[in-house]
Amino acid sequence: AEGREGRVSEVHHPARPSSQALGDVRGRFARTRQERKEGRGRGREGMAAREAPETGTTVVAVRYGDETHGRTGVVLGADSRVSTGTYVSNRASNKIARLAEGTYLLRSGSAADTQAVGDVVRDAVERLSWEMQESPSVHVVSQITARVAYANKDRLLAAMIVAGWDRRRGGQVHGVPIGGTVVNLPWSVDGSGSTYIYGHCDATYRPGMDREQAVAFVKEALALAMARDGSSGGMIRMVVVDEDGAEEMDVRGDHVPLYHEEIDVEAVLAVR
Repeated sequence: AEGREGRVSEVHHPARPSSQALGDVRGRFARTRQERKEGRGRGREGMAAREAPETGTTVVAVRYGDETHGRTGVVLGADSRVSTGTYVSNRASNKIARLAEGTYLLRSGSAADTQAVGDVVRDAVERLSWEMQESPSVHVVSQITARVAYANKDRLLAAMIVAGWDRRRGGQVHGVPIGGTVVNLPWSVDGSGSTYIYGHCDATYRPGMDREQAVAFVKEALALAMARDGSSGGMIRMVVVDEDGAEEMDVRGDHVPLYHEEIDVEAVLAVR
């Protein structure tokens, strides 16, 4: 018990989540993932679903504001395309999931795996909220997410970002890549499209950006990734989280900026 308390205290939160609050993470995750696998495995004995997991996406999160001026927040964004191999199975998916008040999860990797992780974490956070009589901090939620990912690292294809705002530390972005590591970052990208935009994000990110600049940063990064990555596309979904709450923003597919050799479909149709 002493060792458990010592590890949990590292999250620097006054209330320690108990084993009852976290529940049987391994067992719950195994059941949830098996249920999803069985559900999508119907038809042709599930061979196509197992051979071609949904993996393509691009997710971006950035922290904005300056603590010296007392106002910070985060902008989260994701494309909406879900692909099964080369087949686009959903072009309007929502890859931004609410885990707790002011805390959101960006999902990339296997859709079934990341949805299962989100379900398990949300359940643990709800139990912890009842014990604490308040919503856990962003840092605590990210630690729970990382614990679930690490405990099941041999069975998961899940690269995630936990981001949000709380009154203790303001806006925060925590990267939780495949394997269960958790890193506090000013900005983070992941998914198949992220490899195309790391250099762009390095070159254009500026500490202390305001809200409008952060929204433009996320929108441009996603549009660039969607232009190059065939597994990213559809529309852009964003959530802005700060002390005033959360605001959702959507950019329709025909309003996403075009780059490189992309064809302006409306212009082509107008000519015809």
